[in-house]
Amino acid sequence: MAPITRRAALAAAAVLPALGHLPPAEAQPAPFTPSAGEKPLFGAATWHLPNGLAVVHVENRRAPVVAHYVFYGIGGGDDPAGKSGLAHFLEHMMFKGSAHVASGAFSRRVAQEGGQDNAFTSRDVTAYHQHVEASRLPLVAGMEADRMAAPLFPQAELESERQVVLEERRQRVESTPRGRFREAYDATFWGRQHWRGRPLIGWSEEIAALTRDDLTEFFSRGYSPANATLVVAGAVSRDELAKVVEQEYGGVASRGAAFALPSRGRAPAPSAPLDSRLVRHDAQVQEAAFLRGWVAPSLLSAGPAPLDQRHVYPLEVLAHLLGGGQGSRLHTALVRSGLAVGANAGYDGDSVGIGGFEIQITPARTTTPPRLEAALEAVLSSLLDGGVTEEEVARSTRQITAGALLALDSLGTAPRILGGALATGLPLDVVEYWPARIRTVTRGQVEAAARAVLGRPAMTGWLLPEGVGGA
Repeated sequence: MAPITRRAALAAAAVLPALGHLPPAEAQPAPFTPSAGEKPLFGAATWHLPNGLAVVHVENRRAPVVAHYVFYGIGGGDDPAGKSGLAHFLEHMMFKGSAHVASGAFSRRVAQEGGQDNAFTSRDVTAYHQHVEASRLPLVAGMEADRMAAPLFPQAELESERQVVLEERRQRVESTPRGRFREAYDATFWGRQHWRGRPLIGWSEEIAALTRDDLTEFFSRGYSPANATLVVAGAVSRDELAKVVEQEYGGVASRGAAFALPSRGRAPAPSAPLDSRLVRHDAQVQEAAFLRGWVAPSLLSAGPAPLDQRHVYPLEVLAHLLGGGQGSRLHTALVRSGLAVGANAGYDGDSVGIGGFEIQITPARTTTPPRLEAALEAVLSSLLDGGVTEEEVARSTRQITAGALLALDSLGTAPRILGGALATGLPLDVVEYWPARIRTVTRGQVEAAARAVLGRPAMTGWLLPEGVGGA
């Protein structure tokens, strides 16, 4: 599921996390030495305050604005058992005032300055961000530091905000067939109470039972400066930023340390899906949806195949080769043939503890489930038995890295990628030299990754209109 935002919009997921919060060596990506002349993506500078706060700076003078992001290395995957949705609920309540900022005043003040602010919760991080004119950086830094130090969580506003969250859940999940199906699929795949199986926004009955004590305990557990990463990009020099950061954040008391990595104490993931199939019929559905998923490694998992970290970058290439646009195998075999109107593959390789590899297909209305599955099996068998070509690997590598470079034009890209990575414990070079790592992937590595993951048990899901059978 995509990250949950305070304003019920899908925010872009931050996928990379906090300097100084590094996991044990066996859970880190292998060291990487870039070739001569290889430039980092962002050229970020990093340092720490005495209270443990990690600071990341990227200077960008294209416009007189700054993007100010604070990432905490705690998210929905860290919700305690029976308290799903707590990380997201806490994100909402962080806007209800702090020692020197009244409830709701944070966003009003940013808006008055012509800026924008928001927040989002993913499984691995929770982030708060503002885009403002450069001279207003001290203002947003001061307000953010104030709620890092002492949020209020007023009891009088708890119930009204709970209703906001429950309404968000109704709109995002309960009122949409695909939302209900996705939630059921994840719960069936991983287990209803597993940290990957429960929804980020939480189960309704558990949201309804969350208390202020739950909020304060979760805040104390994960919102310490030592578990936070501040990323600022834009029209500010390192020296200017250092002065602001020291003045505004230096006085925040150090509370505890970063989470233990790589697992953060989360329940271990199954080596394969708990079930092999889920079929749902829904009267609201006009077009069927197909989903197939596998357990996969991530940069913050360690173990034998399919969790071997050596497969992570090859799986990025494999996902693009298999379902990344018009030249991919799925598009050629299913969309061009008229069996499907859309087909793609995705890989989640930077999550804490475990990743996932998925194929999503929207069949044509005249395509029966058995016919689609037979066509997909032919694609996968051809891939596993016959391998891939050098040309396919080169094409995918070229397109993936080109897409990464094009994304740099957005001011918010650097903070989201850097903060998301460093806050989960990945080293800086994983971000800065990600394109270079992708370019080293070989045909043999892609084939080995395909065998290790796609050759293992998968879970298949169907969402079908009422009366349609055959799944």
